[in-house]
Amino acid sequence: MSGSNGIVVSGLRREFRGGIKAVQGIDLEVAPGEIYGFLGPNGAGKSTTVLMLTTLLPPTGGSATVAGFDVAGQGAQVRRVIGAALQEAALDNYLTAHEHFELQAGLHGMARKQRRARAVELLERVGLTDAADRKIGGYSGGMRRRLDLALALVHRPRVLFLDEPTTGLDPQSRSALWEEVGRLAGDEGVTVFLTTQYLEEADVLADRVGIIDRGRIVAEGTPNALKAAIGQSSVEAVPADPRDRERLADVLSRFGEPASASPKGVAVRLGGGTEELVDVVRALDAAELSVAGLQVHEPSLDDVFLAKTGRSLEGAGDQPAAEERAAVPA
Repeated sequence: MSGSNGIVVSGLRREFRGGIKAVQGIDLEVAPGEIYGFLGPNGAGKSTTVLMLTTLLPPTGGSATVAGFDVAGQGAQVRRVIGAALQEAALDNYLTAHEHFELQAGLHGMARKQRRARAVELLERVGLTDAADRKIGGYSGGMRRRLDLALALVHRPRVLFLDEPTTGLDPQSRSALWEEVGRLAGDEGVTVFLTTQYLEEADVLADRVGIIDRGRIVAEGTPNALKAAIGQSSVEAVPADPRDRERLADVLSRFGEPASASPKGVAVRLGGGTEELVDVVRALDAAELSVAGLQVHEPSLDDVFLAKTGRSLEGAGDQPAAEERAAVPA
């Protein structure tokens, strides 16, 4: 791979005590300046992969280089060129934003004048100038995530790791963070490795995505290419009477394989395309099934995940993560 800001992963594995295999031999490459979206439910291995790539957890096997440095043998060099905003923001409730910048920039060996100038620049960029002298304990969740991102950028990293950065944020804060991440990659050439459970986030931001499930990458490509590979639209129906949901599913199953749907609805991929919609309506009428809504959906990343794994990605993160349950390294 050309350029010095890329990520190259080969056969990377991580097994925890008790035989739990969080990451099972994954291969991936991220080009310099690319935004790579890493999709999957909780427990799929996303966070474990990030911990290995940021040198916070040693691999059990395989290899990985970040910006040309080996994560296992050149940890100090890796840490000098990366920024990371992980799931748990490392912020002190009793310090102000300015004090956090003083501490972070000082740890990177920046001169005092340089530290102050960088703090002013980054606080303005993430919209926290007016709150710079307030203690973090009074910040909202969105403000904390934006500050965490700004702190990760203090030393001008070449590679930025964002581990589910918008979880729990309101739409406005999420949109602001998306805009800043896009600007970093587009204007400054920063390589971004983004883990997320949000399909919209990957569609909006990522140049390419990798879908991981049970420690293995099951699909990889641009969002458009992955959706095009599915190649089928889906039809979703919501029964007027919730008790008819099972009968509705039986009727729709004649027209294709199950697809992701809203909690109250049933959906299938249309094997014959949208031309089959008329036949679907006729079948519902023949079965005397009333529907509250009928919609046609174009292929989505969730359809890709369902096709590859047999289950939906959205809402799949409710079970405790294996990597969280097995916090003690082997």
